Amino acid sequence: QVQLLESGGGLVQPGGSLGLSCAASGSIFSINAMGWYRQVPGKQRELVALANSGTGTNYADSVKGRFTISRDNVRNTVYLQMNNLERADTAVYYCYAYILTTRRDWGPFWGKGTKVTVSS
Repeated sequence: QVQLLESGGGLVQPGGSLGLSCAASGSIFSINAMGWYRQVPGKQRELVALANSGTGTNYADSVKGRFTISRDNVRNTVYLQMNNLERADTAVYYCYAYILTTRRDWGPFWGKGTKVTVSS
């Protein structure tokens, strides 16, 4: 079993900052990519930011320059620092990881989601 546990999220005013974190635990042999997706009602889940096992990162155009993703590979944890938040950033944010389990199976895993609301 693999679990992704998210923390952070909440209510923030436009222009404010918020940090998310996600720790992976369980039957993990190694982790390839870790990152964040978000979803609003009625829309598909979309990529926010992704960090591979090295130093490579990938961001949605809408968050470039405002969000920063980072990883702690020792703690199997990924972080998302969100600055200059906009109302359009309001969504449920899901942690994602592509993991090689101890059974030697690769697979995508998801957290349960944490809500971010940007509102005055």
